[in-house]
Amino acid sequence: MRVITGTARGRRLGELSGMDTRPTYDRVKEGMFNIIQFDIEGRRVLDLFAGTGQLGIECLSRGAAACTFVDQRRDAVKLIRDNLKATDLTDGAKVVQGDALSFLSTTREKFHLIFLDPPYDSSLLELALKKISTIDILPENGIIVCESRTEQPLPELEGLVRSRDYRYGKTKVTLYRKEL
Repeated sequence: MRVITGTARGRRLGELSGMDTRPTYDRVKEGMFNIIQFDIEGRRVLDLFAGTGQLGIECLSRGAAACTFVDQRRDAVKLIRDNLKATDLTDGAKVVQGDALSFLSTTREKFHLIFLDPPYDSSLLELALKKISTIDILPENGIIVCESRTEQPLPELEGLVRSRDYRYGKTKVTLYRKEL
């Protein structure tokens, strides 16, 4: 796992052991960032269910103004901090250990770009999307990037426009944008 481009280009990121965290494959990450490449610089990013932090770190490397990383696991939070130090991207980074849905309920921040990549065999993706659609967390033209299994149906939500799905083998990337 490596940073694709930007100030930390080519730097390797640490990974968590075990099967509890599934990192985004490089091919999927490259496709994902090709889609949103012009929506990163100067923006505030939320990497919910952050795992290793690779998606938020990629954004910081590409010029995002700030990124908040949220993960429930203590070992994941430690790894995110280690990966931020290894890439010299600690400025503008905030790492939160806690439940993702609780974070959404209590945050007062707005984010231009939100990554949702929870464990595949859970209902967390749908729950997070529904929560985001009911709170004022995305500014106009804000983007949510979801990663899921190709066969997982995603909901239509009031206030969010679902764009097309991008398929990478067994992985699907879906974008939602806040309605104007």
